[in-house]
Amino acid sequence: MTGRKLRPPAERDFRGAAHDQRVTARIGLWLGIAFGICFLTGLLSQLARAGSGWPTSPVDLYRVTQGAHVVAGVAAIPLLLAKLWSVYPKLFARPLVRSLPHAIERGSILVLSGAALFEVVTGLFNVAQNYVWGFGFPAAHHVAGWLAIGSVLVHVAVKLPVIRRGLTRGDGGERSAPPGGILTRRGFLRGTGLATGVAVVATAGAAVPLLRPVSPLSWRSDRGPQGVPVNRTARAAGVRAVDDSWRLTVVTPGGTRAFSLAELRALPQTSASLPIACVEGWNQSASWTGVPVADLLRLAGGAPGSPVRVRSLERRGAYRSSLLPGAHAADPATLLALRLGDEPLALDHGYPCRLIAPSRPGVTQTKWVTRLEVEPR
Repeated sequence: MTGRKLRPPAERDFRGAAHDQRVTARIGLWLGIAFGICFLTGLLSQLARAGSGWPTSPVDLYRVTQGAHVVAGVAAIPLLLAKLWSVYPKLFARPLVRSLPHAIERGSILVLSGAALFEVVTGLFNVAQNYVWGFGFPAAHHVAGWLAIGSVLVHVAVKLPVIRRGLTRGDGGERSAPPGGILTRRGFLRGTGLATGVAVVATAGAAVPLLRPVSPLSWRSDRGPQGVPVNRTARAAGVRAVDDSWRLTVVTPGGTRAFSLAELRALPQTSASLPIACVEGWNQSASWTGVPVADLLRLAGGAPGSPVRVRSLERRGAYRSSLLPGAHAADPATLLALRLGDEPLALDHGYPCRLIAPSRPGVTQTKWVTRLEVEPR
């Protein structure tokens, strides 16, 4: 009895419905939409962090764009896994390279897969605030985003006829799974859609308050001192209890003035309902009370409208200071907050005072403020 000669697996050996061209094209379309939302909102996040040109209204703008960024990123995870499962038989296609366009397409797939996996993995670690790497997350995430979207465009340009064919062909009246498979094409697509929907609903409560009661895997939400989450505590920032010697120094071209905490409390107070919205996607609205930054600049002899450097008692770290754009400095809703709700700020929320401005990333809402410096326009 002679056994059959073994041979390496070939692309034609994979006959499951998940590997059908029509399945790949549809999942690719969904994934492309998720990637597109992530890329565009990621650019908006970079603009918001830079400050210049980012509007002060609507006050919820950043929380909406960053929430959409994170929700789309979560949706991309099951879609990316389904797409990789759908196309992995291509690894066994021979010859490896058939032409220059084929080589370009394969190269774009390699870059796309690497960049996409880097984005979702580091994004998940960022959400958990677990930075196990030695590089800066925002910059690396930004660069990988450009690599991912660039490789998507190259891939689509090369495969456009195949994609069009996969999206326009019907399912041929498919009713049962093909040999070697347990799911029909429709079944695999529905399962992918269901997994994506479950992932989004289970986590989106961090960004969408209405979903919090049904979002068991959401993070932060309304947990934290005074009902508002905290990313960086006073202990982590190296800020200890503030004594009576603390002063807020305001420096303008017209002069310099120092305010004690009692003097700040004696000034006319303004209240505003503003969200804290962080890059991790969570957000929480709260009522803040304090002195408008514009009023403090006027009292120190300056005029609102120029950028303001906001400095913290925190001595180390990337966010020990922030640059408040001129438009935000002049906005009456931009406060040096002294109270959160009906209580003085907790130390973890920035006692004795913190910056709170409309439509700003949470990392730029500097806590434990000790100095405001007007910068040249």
